[in-house]
Amino acid sequence: MRRSSTFARQVLLVRVGRRDGDLHPTDLTPTEHRYADRQRRRYGLDRLSRPTLGVDPTLGLDRADIDAVVPVSPAMPPMAQVDEARSIPLLPGERTMARRMKFGLVNACTLASLMLGMLAIFLAMQGEVRMAALCLIACVGFDGLDGALARRLGVASPFGAQMDSLADMCSFGLAAPVVVYASLAGSVSTAAAAVACALVAACAAIRLARFNVSPKDGRFFCGVPTTMAAAVLAVTVAIGLPVPGAVLVAGVALLAFAMVSSFPYAKLARLVKLPPWLWLAPVIGALVDIRLTFALIVVGYLVSGPVLWLRQRRTA
Repeated sequence: MRRSSTFARQVLLVRVGRRDGDLHPTDLTPTEHRYADRQRRRYGLDRLSRPTLGVDPTLGLDRADIDAVVPVSPAMPPMAQVDEARSIPLLPGERTMARRMKFGLVNACTLASLMLGMLAIFLAMQGEVRMAALCLIACVGFDGLDGALARRLGVASPFGAQMDSLADMCSFGLAAPVVVYASLAGSVSTAAAAVACALVAACAAIRLARFNVSPKDGRFFCGVPTTMAAAVLAVTVAIGLPVPGAVLVAGVALLAFAMVSSFPYAKLARLVKLPPWLWLAPVIGALVDIRLTFALIVVGYLVSGPVLWLRQRRTA
C-alpha cells in the first residue's frame, strides 16, 4: 500500500502540480530506488555509508555490506533470470540419414508394441480374450526387439528408454489387466477380479518407475519384470489353465506383489547359460502337458527370487 500511494503521488505531481516545467529530475526517480533510500534512512544506514560522518573506518563497512542487511519488500520478489529453452536432440551423436532411419525403425517397434496393446484392449472388450492374449504375447516380442535393435544398431537414447517405459505401461500395465479381467468374467466375483487387476496396474507403474531411477544390475532384476509378468498373464489366458477362478485371482495378486518385491530374479541372459538338459526337460514336458509344464515353470521362477535372496543374505 505504501508503494501504491507513492506511485499515485508521482502521477498527481506530474499531471496536476508540476505543469510549470519545474519538475526536478529527482522527482522522476524510480519507485524502487526511492523506496530503498527511505529504508536506508529509516534504519540509519545512510549514516554508516558516509565516511564524512565520523564513522570509524576500522568497521570495514562498505556499500555491499549495507545492502546485505537492508530489508527487502515482500511485494518486490527478486527477479530470477530465466534461461532460454534449449532444444535437446532426440538422437545423440552423429545425425546422419542412416542413423535416423535406424532410430525410426527402433521406435516403430516400440509403437507397434503400444498399438498391439490397444488392440488387445479392444478385443477383450468384445469378448475375444484368446486373440487379445495373443496380441499381448506379440507385445512382449516387440518390446524385446526394440531394445535389442537399439543396442545392436547403436541408436540407444534416453528418449527411446522413456518411450519404451511408457509403451510398457500401456501394454503391460493396462492392457494385460484388462485382458485378465475379461477372462475372469463369470468365474469369480466382479469385485475380486477388479481388485486383482487393479493391483497389477498399480504394481506395474511402481515397478517401471523404480526401474527408471534405480542403478542397473547386469545379473538380476529387482522384482519380477513387468514384461515377464504380462507374458505370464497372457499365456495363462491363451492356454486356459484348468484351475478355479479363486486360484487365478490369488495368482494374479501374487504376481502383482512379486513385481514390486525386492527379491532378485535372474535375467534371461543368465537363464540361457543354464545346462542344456535343463532346457530339454521343459520341452519334453510341453509335449506331454503344456499347461502343467507352464504352471511348474512359473511357480519355479517365482520361488527362485526368495531362494536367491536367502542365499545372498547367508553369504553376505
